[in-house]
Amino acid sequence: MSSDFYTYLYNKSMICDFKNNKIAELRAENQISQRQLAKFIGTSQANLSRWEKGIVEPSIIECWKLADFFNVSIDLLCGRKED
Repeated sequence: MSSDFYTYLYNKSMICDFKNNKIAELRAENQISQRQLAKFIGTSQANLSRWEKGIVEPSIIECWKLADFFNVSIDLLCGRKED
């Protein structure tokens, strides 16, 4: 695909903006600590904290694990917005 297509997607906010992720919200709804969730995902609590704050993004595999854990789509997890 051309770079124009990716520019279009970015400008239309159709790509994942992980700064709006729902990890902390889902974690609170399920009454699970960062430490507990991090252990399940196979990462550190500090790393999970960085994901929740949008400082760094989890890999696609980690996103799959999170989505599976919370039984949600990756789109919902990462706060994806569509027109």
